[in-house]
Amino acid sequence: MFSRFLANYKAEDVVTHDTDVVVIGTGIAGLYTALKISRYADVTILCKKGLTESNTNRAQGGIAAAIAEGDSPDLHREDTMMAGAGLNDLEAVEVLVNEGPSLVNDLIRLGTQFDTEDGEHLALTREAAHSRRRILHANGDATGAEIVRALAVQVRNNSRIRVLEDSFAIDLVTAANGSCKGVLYQKDDRLYYLQARATVLATGGAGNMYRYTTNPDVTTADGFAMAYRAGAQLQDLEFIQFHPTTLNYPGAPRFLLTEALRGEGALLRNIAGERFMPAYHEMAELAPRDIVARAIVSEIEKTKATFVYLDITHQSPELIKSRFPTIYEFCLQYGLDLTSDWIPVSPAAHYVMGGVKTDLFGETNVRRLFACGEVSCTGVHGANRLASNSLSEAIVFGKRIAERIEEFLDSETGEPMPLPQLAHVMKSPIDKIDNRRLHLQKVMVRYVGVKRTRESLERALSELGKYVPMLSHTYSKKSDWEFINLLTSALLTTQAALLREESRGGHHRNDFPKKRDSWLKHTIFHRDVGVIEERC
Repeated sequence: MFSRFLANYKAEDVVTHDTDVVVIGTGIAGLYTALKISRYADVTILCKKGLTESNTNRAQGGIAAAIAEGDSPDLHREDTMMAGAGLNDLEAVEVLVNEGPSLVNDLIRLGTQFDTEDGEHLALTREAAHSRRRILHANGDATGAEIVRALAVQVRNNSRIRVLEDSFAIDLVTAANGSCKGVLYQKDDRLYYLQARATVLATGGAGNMYRYTTNPDVTTADGFAMAYRAGAQLQDLEFIQFHPTTLNYPGAPRFLLTEALRGEGALLRNIAGERFMPAYHEMAELAPRDIVARAIVSEIEKTKATFVYLDITHQSPELIKSRFPTIYEFCLQYGLDLTSDWIPVSPAAHYVMGGVKTDLFGETNVRRLFACGEVSCTGVHGANRLASNSLSEAIVFGKRIAERIEEFLDSETGEPMPLPQLAHVMKSPIDKIDNRRLHLQKVMVRYVGVKRTRESLERALSELGKYVPMLSHTYSKKSDWEFINLLTSALLTTQAALLREESRGGHHRNDFPKKRDSWLKHTIFHRDVGVIEERC
């Protein structure tokens, strides 16, 4: 069903060059991993757009680490496992909570300026489902942008790192034995084959499968789909995290309003002005994200509204403006004053808990192929990611990937391999489908959203099935490559959601509203094998 390569090419027309290690994607995962690898090897970073365009750049809340008095890795582990609803990999969580604190200090060494109290102690806040204040933040609510700024400076000043911006990674190239040999990419309307002894995917998630998302436009499931076509296993794709509170206001984008607002006391009210979260969970507004998102959808359905309100007006204007300057200024552009107005919000697609399955050193089942950040599935997040664990995961496993690659670069020689000649593939039978990307996004919102049923999921597969013939053909345009990547991810996500007949974490089935012990297992997809179920 799936064409092995997306691009229409003749091997003799493709420019070949090489590097020791290629990192595909930026954000905290790509930048930090590249810096660690550059200690012993030459690295090329492929950026789909600019070096700083990523989900990380938009991250507001912060980065989680147990560094405060009264906190501990054990408490961080308990919170992470509780949020993950029984599907976390305990070993991966232990790695995260124990190795994270020292690497936060490494970010500081690399130039990240986290907020402090009295110019001395690191300022910490609390977010949903955390039992302690352990979230480091920068510039109030612009943590991701500050981390990216600091890492980008280091990358640009590193003589062992080459940055190729506006370079679209199309497909991974593999040898007959399945080992990854590099990547086929497009830059300036020209195709290139970058040979590498190791390849790291750091391409982010798949938020643009949905009509409403907190992700930038570049997040089109490219890493998931590339890895799948290359023979990598994809795990737990049914678990999509919908951020509960994104701005829902006419003329405004779905701008994320960080969880830290609720950590600082913000309340959720329905259209009638009634606070509702205590009726849904004992932790009220600080319940895990999946619970808050479903509660908001339930209130929207109950009141026949299109949003609920986020209310932090009881806090002092000084605190709001100093702690959340980015959000305050953004809302003001649309006539909304965070200090005096209730802000209309609703959930939007935010994060994929699943992804390319890796081991504890970020390696996939495809030799010499690694994955880091949201594109990966290390097992840390289980069925639902604990707030601010994503940035921690990226640096912890980025460092481990660098250690693993160093081991085998020292012990093995990577023989170069010519780009395989592409067999002639006919043009897609579907010449042009107007608004196909928008249609896919609407299908996913309507039928594979916060709440799901067998009927809705089967309807989604039927609607998406109209595009399935496109999967067996090759293309020459970026928009087509992005659509095929989104379609691949959407089909696998929907199939996984249909298979899992229970509700757990970021996957909720109205027809199976409870967790079931028989589903304490992972759903894994492989291009050739099909569906694999793996017990926890």
